[in-house]
Amino acid sequence: MQYRRFGKTNLCLSVFSLGTMRYLAGFENAQQTIEQALALGINHIETARGYGKSEEYLGGALKAGLSVPRTRLHITTKISPTNDADTMRRCIDESLEKLQLDYLDCLGIHGLNTWQHLEWVQAKGGCMQAVQEAVADGRVRHVGFSTHGSLEIILAAINTDFFEFVNLHYYYFFQRHASAIQLAAEKDMGVFIISPADKGGRLYTPPQILKDLCQPYSPLELNYRFLLSDNRITTLSLGPANPDELIEPLRFAKSNGELTKEEICVFQRLENHQKIALEIDKCSQCYACLPCPENINIPEILRLRNLAVAYDMTDYGKYRYGMFENAGHWFPGMKANRCTECGDCLPRCPENLNIPALLEDTHDRLNGKAGRRLWG
Repeated sequence: MQYRRFGKTNLCLSVFSLGTMRYLAGFENAQQTIEQALALGINHIETARGYGKSEEYLGGALKAGLSVPRTRLHITTKISPTNDADTMRRCIDESLEKLQLDYLDCLGIHGLNTWQHLEWVQAKGGCMQAVQEAVADGRVRHVGFSTHGSLEIILAAINTDFFEFVNLHYYYFFQRHASAIQLAAEKDMGVFIISPADKGGRLYTPPQILKDLCQPYSPLELNYRFLLSDNRITTLSLGPANPDELIEPLRFAKSNGELTKEEICVFQRLENHQKIALEIDKCSQCYACLPCPENINIPEILRLRNLAVAYDMTDYGKYRYGMFENAGHWFPGMKANRCTECGDCLPRCPENLNIPALLEDTHDRLNGKAGRRLWG
C-alpha cells in the first residue's frame, strides 16, 4: 500500500480509502469489510450520515475493537450543509454518538452541490459556525467538502479558503474537474476522488470492447493508474459491499508515479478509437451549449453518448442517465426528451453538432427505469 500526504491536514492516508456506503447488509458484514480493509493497509475510513446505518456499524466495529488502534486510523464522516448552526451542531453530536467517537479526524460538508449550499456555508452564523466550534473544542480536527456540483461551484467553494480537502468526481472518462484539482493543489488541499470504479464508468463490469482496447490492463486498473499517476491526488474511494470486493482493486495499490510509455499508448488508443467511432458527432465537453432553456444537462448527456457509442458503455450510460430527474441536486438536469428544438445551443457549439438530434438519439439509447440509491 502506498500512502500520501492529505494536503494541509498533514494526515498520511492510504491511496485507497474505505467508503462505507455499500457494506450495509448487516453489522457482521460491515465489521468483516472493515477488518479486510485494515489488513490490506487502508488507514482511512469514510462514512456519512446519509449512508443508512453506515455510521452505526462503523461505531459498533470501533467499540468492539479492531486490529489497528484508533490512533492509526483516520475517520471521516460527511454531513449535509444546513442553513443554520443549531442544526449542524445537532448533526455533529449525533454522528459522534453513532460512531462512538470523541473526535473526527475529518468532517466533510456532504454534497456542496448548489449555489444555495455555498451561501449557507458562507453565511455569518450559519452551519460553518457550528463546524468551527467543533474544531475549536477538538471534536473535529480537519474540515473539507464533498461535491457533485458544477465546476463553477467547486471552484468557488475552494476559493472560500474554509476547507482543507475536497472530495469530488474526476476520472479518465470525466476530466471536466481538472482545473479544480489544480486549484486545490495550489491551496495545498487534500484531494479525495469519489468512487472511481463505479462513478468512473462501472469499470468493474466493463464491456468487451473496452477490455480489448485497454489491454494489457483492465479498464479499472487503467483508471486507477491514470489517477494515481497524479501526485496532486491523495486517495481514491473504494465502496465494497463485502470483504471480497476489496481484493481485486487493492492489487493496484502500488500504481504510483508517472505514467509509463505503455500506459500512454493505451490512452492514445482509447482516444483514437473514440474519434473514429464518433466521427463528426463527438462532443468535446466544452460546455458552450449551456445554459439550456429546458435545463437539460447537454454536455453530460452527450458525454454518456460518447461512451456508449465508442466503447459500448451502455449499461453505465443507462445507470447515470436514469438519475436525471430522479436525484435532485445530486445529479441535476432534465432528460434529453425535454428538448423543444429551440435552437439556442446550436450557434454556440464550436463543432456545429446537431445537438437536438444527438439528444434524441441518446434518449433512445439510454432511457430506462431509474433505480433508487443512496447519494454520495
